[in-house]
Amino acid sequence: MKVLIVSDTHKSHRNLDLIIEREAPIDMLIHLGDVEGCADYIEAVADCPVHIVRGNNDFFSELPAEEEFFIEGQHVFITHGHYYYVSMNEERLKQEARGRGADIVMYGHTHRPCFIKEDGLITLNPGSVTYPRQEGRRGSYMVMYASEKDGVEVEQKFV
Repeated sequence: MKVLIVSDTHKSHRNLDLIIEREAPIDMLIHLGDVEGCADYIEAVADCPVHIVRGNNDFFSELPAEEEFFIEGQHVFITHGHYYYVSMNEERLKQEARGRGADIVMYGHTHRPCFIKEDGLITLNPGSVTYPRQEGRRGSYMVMYASEKDGVEVEQKFV
């Protein structure tokens, strides 16, 4: 299964459209928040199952703050991350994920990519498609390949 993971598009679709075209076909899209009212657009262009959580800029949104689901036998926990103070570090988020029995936790909010694999937990942040904050300031996203047989592989990519 090929899963496209993005975050923090902030109403701008140019890079998201390019990424979806580049990575097609995808089996699932995960958006980790700050869509700013554009969830319907994202669901329409993805043309696959979509999971979107509410970010700190998704005012008055009815999107869920968090979601848990399974991908090829892996328990996935997604959130924007601001309620777990991820701008400081990922420790509270990782603690919560472990408490929920998650194998993979995904978050956004910081606009900086992160990939940590430790103690049976994968923690990842694709960065921001629109407003990157890491060195080089290139829009970023991740692609995850998952299968029951081979497990999970994650690639960090740039626009």
